[in-house]
Amino acid sequence: MSEIVGYVPGVFDLFHVGHLNMLRQARRRCDVLVAGVVSDEVCELTKGIRPTVPLEERVAIVEAIRFVDAVYVEQTTDKRDAWRDVQFQRLIKGDDWKGTPKGDRLEKAMAEVGVEVVYFPYSIQTSSTALRQHLARGGEAAS
Repeated sequence: MSEIVGYVPGVFDLFHVGHLNMLRQARRRCDVLVAGVVSDEVCELTKGIRPTVPLEERVAIVEAIRFVDAVYVEQTTDKRDAWRDVQFQRLIKGDDWKGTPKGDRLEKAMAEVGVEVVYFPYSIQTSSTALRQHLARGGEAAS
């Protein structure tokens, strides 16, 4: 029986416990876990923001996490490009994508190359967006 290679993409900016939990949950759904770290340019294109932490540092942080077997830097928005390079069988996303237009597009694109999209329960936790907002307020406690 061959190993299932899982792929979990993310920006992993301002690394926090939500990222750690995502990687932990992804690891449970495969034998080998590859984390896709989104490049600065792709993040700007898709989210409209430039990451705070430089790509090389984000890669180093994610590589150091014990759940991760390898890291791949995403240079395009098309997950099929990552699939061509990594050859994963399972793409793992939070279930906040399930049933959404972007989730449906992802599932369709991945089905074309025989990849299963697997969702894990997503819970609101610390997010990079929330951390950015907190820092923008000067680090003051939210009221």
